[in-house]
Amino acid sequence: MSVGLPIHYKFLIFHTDQGLLQNANLNLNSYCMLNLNDIKNLLQHNRLTEFVKINKMSTRDIVDFTNRYTQWAVKLFQHLDPAHAARAFKFLRKKKQEVIIKSLPEEKAAELLNALQPDDRTAFLSLLPGNAVKELLKILNPEARAETLKLLGYPEDSVGRLMTPDYMAIKKTDTIREVLALIKQRGRATETLNFLFVVDDQGVLIDDINIKDFLVVEPDTRVEQIMDNQFICLRVNDAQKEVIRVFRNNSRYALPVTDSTGVLLGIVTLDDVLRLAESEDTREIQKIGGSEALDEPYNTISFFSLIKKRAGWLIILFLGEMLTATAMGHFEGEISKATVLALFIPLIISSGGNSGSQASSIIIRAMALGEIGFRDWWRVMRREIFSGLTLGIILGVVGFLRILIWQQLHWYNYKEHWLLVAITVFFALIGVVLWGTISGSMLPLLLKKLGADPAASSAPFVATLVDVTGLVIYFSVAYIVLNGTLL
Repeated sequence: MSVGLPIHYKFLIFHTDQGLLQNANLNLNSYCMLNLNDIKNLLQHNRLTEFVKINKMSTRDIVDFTNRYTQWAVKLFQHLDPAHAARAFKFLRKKKQEVIIKSLPEEKAAELLNALQPDDRTAFLSLLPGNAVKELLKILNPEARAETLKLLGYPEDSVGRLMTPDYMAIKKTDTIREVLALIKQRGRATETLNFLFVVDDQGVLIDDINIKDFLVVEPDTRVEQIMDNQFICLRVNDAQKEVIRVFRNNSRYALPVTDSTGVLLGIVTLDDVLRLAESEDTREIQKIGGSEALDEPYNTISFFSLIKKRAGWLIILFLGEMLTATAMGHFEGEISKATVLALFIPLIISSGGNSGSQASSIIIRAMALGEIGFRDWWRVMRREIFSGLTLGIILGVVGFLRILIWQQLHWYNYKEHWLLVAITVFFALIGVVLWGTISGSMLPLLLKKLGADPAASSAPFVATLVDVTGLVIYFSVAYIVLNGTLL
């Protein structure tokens, strides 16, 4: 049975029982579902070269096909021109990249690696074992090898690993005519032409200028005449997370990277920052959800790795929830005297857990966006105290009305002290929700201050913490309100 990809491609499909590629004069703009049996037959009959020639496969086509059917895509990469292959390779998942490089003949692997932009090549090699990197470095041309070794020499997770040395540098004494001539001569070899970077004789960055500024002045104008000497730059040893913040705040496609003396070393472009931001956000979300970061796509991670990433936190949370059982055992006497209290235990502790998880998620995201830091702890606490009280009162009123309505409509009989039970639930909800919002908001800030990852204060962890303390608050309120009646 033939199987089709769930994506439409601009491909022509030719069935082998009718002869491969005999109808090349058909409409090349027609769309049809990619039939895997047809592609498999093309590969088996070594006719893929002709298929690629008459079908213009986009980068997205190649990436989607390779991520799903890597073993067949290896042959596809053998027939793509290096530039086209490099554009697709940079978007592949890391494990797919490794499989493609290892499976290609050495000559083709060298062509592909040499065609990659320096930052993309460095990003790929940095994930490989040392021995594999050494072998791949041997097949690079001297220039690419020198660039790669230089970039790999920067600390992991630093800006240096993200930057590319392919940029356009000019002097302030150049004329616009000379700059445009330089662009025509070297423009294809640069990562981007959105901004040109002005350096002095020592290579120190003194300005960056948008390309449009060169197009609206006379050709004999000197660069220094359109300079404003205001620019934003990154330091080569800065943390990569800092790059995301700078790009987000400045709406730039590319930013220069300098050393501690201001010498221009390279640039970081938006496409790399977007991939970095996606990776960081994914890790944070997974941690907030109560598991370790997977570090690879869900549908490619092995079953045992998936279990390993998730089991640790589940065990910790399970042990934490054991404290809830201990707390309930401590209040066993109160529960036996007033069994009606047990009816509202799930309501009380879930409300506290939900409010804590909500506050924790909001604060972690605000911290990730740079909106707040540890220095703002008192402002955050003050705001969460009022928020917790307000939310607690709202839920408390709902809980009170629930008991009132059920009692008055005879849907349930809470006995003669139903009003005291309702008051207990009302105040217990205020206390538990207040504690949940304070705990959920302060824990991420505290972890950040201690140098830990704020995302470790995941929503499930906060919920577990509030579950235990919520029981203490609930039965403490119950003892105060019901003492002398039900207790």
